[in-house]
Amino acid sequence: MNQNKERQKRRPIAIDLFSGAGGLSLGIESAGFEVVISIEIDPVHSAIHNYNFPNCANICRDISNVSSEELWNILNDKDINEVDLLAGGPPCQGFSQMGYRHIEDPRNKLVFEYVRVVRDIKPRYFIFENVPGIVSGKHKGFIEDLCHEFIQIGYNTIVPVLILNAADFGVAQNRSRLILLGWRKDMPKPVYPGVLFEKPTANSKSRELSSLPPWLGASDVLSDLEGVSVFIGKDEGLSPDKLEYCGPRSNFSFHPNGVFDLCHRRTFTQKLIYGHLSSTHTEQSIVRFKNVPQGVVEPTTRLFKLHPYRPSNTLRAGTDSKRGAHTAPRPIHYSHPRCISIREAARLHSFPDWFQFHRTIWHGHRQIGNSVPPLLAKEIAQSLIGLLGYDLSKIPVDNLPPSDPGLLSLTMHQACNLLGVCKDVIGKRNRNKLNT
Repeated sequence: MNQNKERQKRRPIAIDLFSGAGGLSLGIESAGFEVVISIEIDPVHSAIHNYNFPNCANICRDISNVSSEELWNILNDKDINEVDLLAGGPPCQGFSQMGYRHIEDPRNKLVFEYVRVVRDIKPRYFIFENVPGIVSGKHKGFIEDLCHEFIQIGYNTIVPVLILNAADFGVAQNRSRLILLGWRKDMPKPVYPGVLFEKPTANSKSRELSSLPPWLGASDVLSDLEGVSVFIGKDEGLSPDKLEYCGPRSNFSFHPNGVFDLCHRRTFTQKLIYGHLSSTHTEQSIVRFKNVPQGVVEPTTRLFKLHPYRPSNTLRAGTDSKRGAHTAPRPIHYSHPRCISIREAARLHSFPDWFQFHRTIWHGHRQIGNSVPPLLAKEIAQSLIGLLGYDLSKIPVDNLPPSDPGLLSLTMHQACNLLGVCKDVIGKRNRNKLNT
């Protein structure tokens, strides 16, 4: 009993591997955890994570160059002797080229590093997140090998592994992710979270019998931004007073509330919402965007036009020159002849308006497309809180110190210099644009 009382004075401890800008970190924090360490190789992503999580020790490095001893030194400095949750999704670009299923294959290096950190840090639970494709076709045996590897180091995993759709958890986006839950053998077995929303059906009888609300559509999270002009070129920020935070949009309020009420309180020098920034388009593209029906791919640009009453298609990230230099295909707005803004993409991904991204369109959309939707991450992480012996009503919430706004607009060169990283750590962007 005394041990539980002492434990309740602090939040459960988490580490985020491959953290990106912080979608998984935000979801874990909103579930009641304290994210104390994050590891991210991309300096621009790392700087954004640094801004949004000022109390987190952010390591900007290839995870294979981060020793377990270094992680334990950070934990010991914070007077932490045990980690409750380790979470992360090793980058998945290589899975489509895999010819071998074995975990030891050199091309699976980052997955092996994830296993290595679990082995050495010995968290009570872990969340392994990835693309659904690693359980299909020629990759089917890979997840079996991975689960066997975890058994060898003292962990059980839930089998079969589930693929969860973010739309089932209140995200206005049709986005499926593989989620593998593991637990140390001295801990209770976890369970996957139950769905909170369901795909609408044409069957009226089924609708009447359902106890769950239907999936959110794009307009459920974007409608109050429809009458606000996007910024072109320079993002001057929006006053929250111009927006209507009601219904599902109440979760996006400038200060953490609703589903984010367990997040620490951020300190802002200016109460402005940034990211309502979009590109200019050619007259031809504007005509195409107007003419294409909602919920359909525009045939020339191959861009999907959002439907106001359906979830967005999956938002994706662009790639650097090492992986083809593809610009992320941003959806067309359902009522404006333009691609969606960074802030609109963030809402479709379930980020609140106070969460910050890089000030440029390319980096901002890349950070969103690479991230785990926070509401999906929250539901998964919160399913573990009770098993760890915590009472959600007693989770402490702190006021965080202000962050440096300069972190939000660093070039890759500036971010590398600031974080002491080699400037070639991330492949350069090829600035060939989509024909829009």
